[in-house]
Amino acid sequence: MKTVTTIGQLREHIGRARAAGRRVGLVPTMGALHEGHLQLCDAARRHADEVVLSIFVNPLQFGPAEDFDRYPRDLNRDAGLVSSRGVALLFAPETDEVFPNGSSPVRVHAPDLGNVLCGRFRPGHFEGVLTIVAKLFNMVRPDCAVFGQKDLQQASLIRRMARDLDFGIDVIVGRIVRDPDGIALSSRNAYLSADQRHSALALHRALSAAQAAFAAGADDPAVILGAARATLEAEPGVATQYVEVVDPESLATPDRVGRGHAVAVAAYVGSTRLIDNHILEQAGSVP
Repeated sequence: MKTVTTIGQLREHIGRARAAGRRVGLVPTMGALHEGHLQLCDAARRHADEVVLSIFVNPLQFGPAEDFDRYPRDLNRDAGLVSSRGVALLFAPETDEVFPNGSSPVRVHAPDLGNVLCGRFRPGHFEGVLTIVAKLFNMVRPDCAVFGQKDLQQASLIRRMARDLDFGIDVIVGRIVRDPDGIALSSRNAYLSADQRHSALALHRALSAAQAAFAAGADDPAVILGAARATLEAEPGVATQYVEVVDPESLATPDRVGRGHAVAVAAYVGSTRLIDNHILEQAGSVP
């Protein structure tokens, strides 16, 4: 695996891969990698000959009171993790390489999809996400790009952007990877104390309760969400921000809930904001 830090080096490597007729896949990340990211690399390898993984902590998607400065960064650790997962190139630019003028006055905005769910509570976040992903798409020009289902709203927005702006890129969404206790893998789990991690398991239990209600025949959003909220409210260490049931493409709340709709949750455990979701299945499936 090779590591590069400039767009010029990146394009030189991609150019050689293209000349050899190789299909290129991209896995964009902010580092602090875990098994969930590594399985995205595995998915990219199944769809491409040459996998590029980017690590860039994007300042545009952090609000003034969020954790940009303390977000975990360890490039050597991350490089060691991906080196055995079929990644050909690690692209790890500095901020001034990506934003040579200090920022980006031109942004990608999607108000209908970006102002619901997490977007209600993180103004400007998805504008920052879409802007950096569009830049990475233009830097790499991949044939496919892989994102995780845990960031359900992000994946929906990126799919829509790729389609509406004619990027010609296959956007692949990899499943959520969980620890054996059910907690969804997240770089922010590192912020949790032992007691807080125990409290955070309520998110998984809430999704399981929603699935159980649906599998028992409920199709009223209020009933399904009531089961999830009751589970969250029973855990004093969790401060729920939202619980919603949505169509994973439009992010709209359905009048009646059906198979393939998603239950999404965001909550604070201590000062750490966590998100999770589950795609509803009919026959007794749990997250």
